[in-house]
Amino acid sequence: MYPRKFSYYAPSSLREVVTLLRQHKDEAKVLAGGQSLIPMMKLRILSPSIIIDLKNLKGMLSYVKDSGRTIRIGSLTTHAEVELSEELRSTVPLLPEAARWIGDMQVRNLGTIGGSVAHNDPAADWPVALLALDASIVVQGSGRRVIPIRRFLKGPFTTALKPYEVVTEIVVPKPRPGHGWSWQKFERKAGDFATVNVAAVVVPGKKGSVQSASIAVGAVSPTPYRADRAERMLRGKAPTRDLIEKAAEVAAEPAQPVSDLRGSAEYKKWLARVLVRRALEEALSRAGLTLEVATVA
Repeated sequence: MYPRKFSYYAPSSLREVVTLLRQHKDEAKVLAGGQSLIPMMKLRILSPSIIIDLKNLKGMLSYVKDSGRTIRIGSLTTHAEVELSEELRSTVPLLPEAARWIGDMQVRNLGTIGGSVAHNDPAADWPVALLALDASIVVQGSGRRVIPIRRFLKGPFTTALKPYEVVTEIVVPKPRPGHGWSWQKFERKAGDFATVNVAAVVVPGKKGSVQSASIAVGAVSPTPYRADRAERMLRGKAPTRDLIEKAAEVAAEPAQPVSDLRGSAEYKKWLARVLVRRALEEALSRAGLTLEVATVA
């Protein structure tokens, strides 16, 4: 099937992009990497009458920069560029690892981190990884806004972006040196969207305890979520296998999966618990924390 007819623009500045979005409002869609928009247009799930291609802004919005306490990633940085970034491998290794699991090589070479975040597919990978890292999304419209990702992700295919705004940058706080991390993704076949995906980050504390933990879970609810209650359970405690198992169970409680070709709702909820447990075990190991066996008094 072919897309319906549309008008095409390729502006050379952000100001032009914003102006076009203001002029055409709900009729327009922004084209970044096109790995989600083009297939949806071909299936006529979406039929925008205006396409605003950001290809001429690639030189402006494709980068990975160390800014001291944060890493700044341009919105048109491709998945492959994130995957191969030595800067990210040494500071935020969760991101290159997550990138490695996105689609296939063609998708990673064309798709962009900003496009994925703005699209906010419930089964996408970037929203989950960035949620675990407490990232912020920078958008440009009538002015510049910096939106914490928890407030940016509103619902399935829905974000805090206003109709005339475009994502320009992702800001990631640098995790503390010595942190542990893990990316877990279960997919029906190689390159598929996630059945469940989980990101975990652990910062070690004193005497073998957990100073802080963040757990993000995706593909099992309308939008990815942070397992706040499970994170609090781990904070300040020496990790034991019983504690990790209980935290994984609690982390899966908010999941609201639906039955589909990737499995039943019950199966997906069970899988979320399993992947959280695996993620925590791997993150703890990378943080140099040993799982203790709880002793019975």
